[in-house]
Amino acid sequence: MWRIARRACLVPLCLALLAQAPQPPSDPQSDRQSQPPARHDAVVVTGTWEPLPLEEADRAVVSLPVKEQSLLFSGVIDLLQLDPSLDVRRRAPGGVQSDLSIRGASFGQTLVLLNGRRMNDPQSGHHSLDVPAPLDAVQAVEVLRGSGSTLYGSDALGGVVNILTAPPEGWQARLRLAAGSFGTQHQMATLSGKAGAVAQSLSVSRDFSSGFMANRDYRNLAASAHTLVESPLGRTGLDLGYADKPFGAQDFYGPYPSWERTKTWFASLHQNFSSSWEAAFSYRRHSDLFYLFRDNPQRYQNHHVAEGFHGSLRRRDHWRGGVTLFTGAEAFTDRIESSNLGVHSRARGAAYAAFDVRALRRFSLSLGLRSESFRGAFDQVSPMLAGGWWASSRLKLRVSASRAFRLPTFTDLYYRDPANRGNASLRPETAWNFEAGADFRPSGPWRLQSTVFHRQDRDGIDYASPSPLGPWEARNITRLNFTGIEASASWRRRAHLAEFSYTGMHAVSSLPEGLFTKYVLNYPIHSGVFSWTGTAGKMLARTRLGAMERRARAPYAVWDVSVAWRGRHFSPFVQIANLANTRYEEILRVPMPGRAFLAGVELR
Repeated sequence: MWRIARRACLVPLCLALLAQAPQPPSDPQSDRQSQPPARHDAVVVTGTWEPLPLEEADRAVVSLPVKEQSLLFSGVIDLLQLDPSLDVRRRAPGGVQSDLSIRGASFGQTLVLLNGRRMNDPQSGHHSLDVPAPLDAVQAVEVLRGSGSTLYGSDALGGVVNILTAPPEGWQARLRLAAGSFGTQHQMATLSGKAGAVAQSLSVSRDFSSGFMANRDYRNLAASAHTLVESPLGRTGLDLGYADKPFGAQDFYGPYPSWERTKTWFASLHQNFSSSWEAAFSYRRHSDLFYLFRDNPQRYQNHHVAEGFHGSLRRRDHWRGGVTLFTGAEAFTDRIESSNLGVHSRARGAAYAAFDVRALRRFSLSLGLRSESFRGAFDQVSPMLAGGWWASSRLKLRVSASRAFRLPTFTDLYYRDPANRGNASLRPETAWNFEAGADFRPSGPWRLQSTVFHRQDRDGIDYASPSPLGPWEARNITRLNFTGIEASASWRRRAHLAEFSYTGMHAVSSLPEGLFTKYVLNYPIHSGVFSWTGTAGKMLARTRLGAMERRARAPYAVWDVSVAWRGRHFSPFVQIANLANTRYEEILRVPMPGRAFLAGVELR
């Protein structure tokens, strides 16, 4: 691992030397060595203070497009698995319940957003991916790798995933029907339109499966509405969402025939005032009903209802010389009523300021500072510094340093059962993140990227025990350092895109010898993904081959293939998951299904 890491650390330097190699004489009227070529990448909003072209971002940001390829994916989880730095640990297919980790951080240290609004659950990070938006409503998924607390506050130690819905474009109606292995049924409907200054889209989806094994059935329902209104006041956006997920939870939390049902309600209002001010308010409610024994609910059950409010006010001021000042304030409240955890609430406020400088289209610098208070003082201060330099028209070098924090969830603090105990004395987690990277575009269709990162976690929260079988108690781990590399090579030619990407990590912990943990040391030491997407006429196809080796576990590989024919009104498709029928577990002792087929049609 470290031999590979040392070699990968040389990649940015090698690219820089290539960039300084002799170049053909440039046209004096358009000196290509003085500024980067025209950008054609997507505009990103995650990890930046305002929307920027992807190549202008000074952090490691990835944009995963969905809208034009939705027939090739069964859900947002499929998109997340295209990035090897994202460790998706599913307990079942269909997005029933999944944990998400970035760069070895735990699922609680990853922040999930829907159109920039927080989706993390104050009860437990296990529910952060309960996003009430059907796939057909999603336009793109953006990922910030690395700490993001300066922009977003608590939970963004490992990174941020922002799910962006598609803005309504004209009048359109779509209906999707599909069926497949394990009694799977899938229905999805979308209606969108625009009338004058008002644009509206409605989406609803239903997924059903009888399960690939006993007590692994599920029924998912999701619905969302997205409205945009242009007026003399500015642009107004309203997002509404609802999700309902009952599922069999065999072996999810031990060798028990469990059952669980989660529901999510979400509402968000966003208002732009001219070009300087913007305000937003969001509300999220999440319920979790759990039976340890499905056939005997009264023997042991938990019922949790968590609510969260988030309000923000932000201002931007553009100055001469490419300098922009961003300032803002936010307020948060979290509350839970639980049969196990009791009734608890907490509130906090934050203020931040940031300078962003873009000079001569060759240099960029972002400097930000955020202070967040939840006990009546400046409890957490999160600075961030990021910079970029175009060494040549084809090579950009970037560096960043940032600090992040996470508050314990209510489960971390107060949960009790025979096998797990919370700890009301837990301290907030903190982390410093450092990274350096290079983006290189040689002539032709190739693009190369490399990033070296190091994260220093302090007071990390995990469940520990002297036995690998428990019982488990929440505790702070004093020190945990992650060092890793990310490298990718992509080739784009007309309607074809092929990419190979790799992430490798190594962790050093202060955990006492003989003490076992549940989550933080179950990270992937090697993760690689090869993906290809192509179009030929009306045919669309994609394939993904992902290989992973977790610490102290055997490696495995999973191969997925999808094909679709895109007609004007009629579009059939076939999706094959785990084509090689690999036996694997993303979460220990929770088996995943073998080969599975899904075939259907979309009507417009």
